[in-house]
Amino acid sequence: MLRFVGGFLDGWFNNWLSEVATLAWLSLALIGAIVEVSIPHFGFAFVSAASVIAAVAAYFGLGLIVQIGLFVVVLAVSLIGLRSRLVGYLGGQGVPSRTDTLVGRHGIVTHDVDATLGSGRVNVGGEDWAARAREPIPTGVKIRVVGADGIVLEVTRE
Repeated sequence: MLRFVGGFLDGWFNNWLSEVATLAWLSLALIGAIVEVSIPHFGFAFVSAASVIAAVAAYFGLGLIVQIGLFVVVLAVSLIGLRSRLVGYLGGQGVPSRTDTLVGRHGIVTHDVDATLGSGRVNVGGEDWAARAREPIPTGVKIRVVGADGIVLEVTRE
């Protein structure tokens, strides 16, 4: 009888421990998901995924060492193998440059463009821009934008 009660309590305790571990891993997964949504940077999403895998291991009664091992392996593999790809794929092109749309457009020199000093001003599309050219261009000459270096337009005579 005592053996039966001891076996029953042992089974009950193991079942309870498995349930608690499963809930703990799922709680960590939920916290990771909340942090990822709040601060998206593709790091905590992998914590959530690894926690779910560890929760599955806990549900099936695997030991704590196996659960932690699976968590660490899944987290490391996903961070190393997937994070950079996802950031590159979902990150997009970044912030577009204001000067990219001006390349190929025409304008007029408003202050002499000095090739030696790399100074001068042009008006392109109704906006005033710093400009430089390979040759000096006097005020009033029509230009074409051939490139940009930051916010300085590279221009040539039209």
